[in-house]
Amino acid sequence: MILTISVMLFIGLILATGAERIYELVVSTRNAKRAFESGGVEYGRGHLPAMIALHTALLIGAMVEVIIFDRQFPGAPGWIFLAVAIGCQAARYWFIWALGSQWNTRVIVIPGAQRVKKGPYSLSWLRHPNYWVVAIEGIALPMVHSAWITAVVFTALNAVLLLGFRIPTENKALKGLR
Repeated sequence: MILTISVMLFIGLILATGAERIYELVVSTRNAKRAFESGGVEYGRGHLPAMIALHTALLIGAMVEVIIFDRQFPGAPGWIFLAVAIGCQAARYWFIWALGSQWNTRVIVIPGAQRVKKGPYSLSWLRHPNYWVVAIEGIALPMVHSAWITAVVFTALNAVLLLGFRIPTENKALKGLR
């Protein structure tokens, strides 16, 4: 099997996204350590391995689907999906910036801490902005190279995980913040 240039570029995009996620885990670990040192309380740790597995499967699934099913780059729609995926990445960093040292991949609340109300978290009508972006990125990233099965499966499983576990856990945890 010979990989086309567009497939190799797509694999590069996925690997770069994976490297970025590893960097996020480093930042998250540092921030979680600080939170625990400040008396932080963790909520819902049980669903974290499922979240990590799902996000890893998104990246691996997109690459495998493109290679196994010989998915073609869709031209203009692929470029649009790439722009959306890059926009989602920019939004992720906006969220990380807004939450500062309170940002991490776990749900850790420092008793008595104040709720963040800057950046996207100043928009009272937009609840959980990061998860909206994750949902959009979960469609856009695989669709850059027509990996629609990965996009559909990730979106369905992500909805179950977010709506059934993560968002209710966060809502419960954040009730105590000022």
